[in-house]
Amino acid sequence: MTRNRPRIIDLSVSIGSDVMDPLPFAIRYESHEEGVHLGAKLFGVVPEAFQEGKGLAGEFLELTTHAGTHVDAPWHYWPTSEGKPARTIDELPLDWFYNDGIVLDFTDKPAGYEISSNDLMMKLDSIGYELKPFDIVMIRTDCDKKIYDPAYAQSHPGVSAEATLWLIDQGIKVMGIDAWGWDIPLKYQAEDYKRNPRDGVLWAAHFAGKEKEYCQIEKLANLDQLPATGFKVSVFPVKIHRASAGWARAVAILN
Repeated sequence: MTRNRPRIIDLSVSIGSDVMDPLPFAIRYESHEEGVHLGAKLFGVVPEAFQEGKGLAGEFLELTTHAGTHVDAPWHYWPTSEGKPARTIDELPLDWFYNDGIVLDFTDKPAGYEISSNDLMMKLDSIGYELKPFDIVMIRTDCDKKIYDPAYAQSHPGVSAEATLWLIDQGIKVMGIDAWGWDIPLKYQAEDYKRNPRDGVLWAAHFAGKEKEYCQIEKLANLDQLPATGFKVSVFPVKIHRASAGWARAVAILN
């Protein structure tokens, strides 16, 4: 008997040097011919001991935990959250990262637009959905299609601190976006601050984590391939000791 298999959609971007991400990154590829020397050292033999003088291929990366699709931990936002030491990525409960997924389509909003809680409520009303605790809410901008564009990091609408706190109040612990950042692009934040220098402008949505604990997924992809509701999301972060984030192979699972 053939069992129906779920459809799995990749929600992750690749980590690579050709991606237009302003964060520092380097990758060195080691060929099979180069890998034989490491193999010889590990085994304590000469390279000629290996078949046709070939070892194992490998890669060496220098990158931040915020490269590629990743989950930000509360520690990323501030040393404390809800008056307690902020948790790092290895301290968070795994059941946060596998739950029902919700896609809210904001592809009609321009770069620099700041999504409010009222925007979220209207969008939820339009799809006839009421949030429940631990849903994974994902903001669709389609900016993942611009990941090789030099303007990628400055191309998206973002989420306000007020809207972020509203989501947390609905019981949402994990929320994400298919763009470089959860907040509006840096240039719009900087322009606002320079016009009127004050607290609460730069990375405002991130700093909402000081008040209430939550995680955000940045640099999601392929949200255009999903329905608004009716699927599961798996976004388990890599367990990095005391880290502010962990890379994730985010996927949607549709039965």
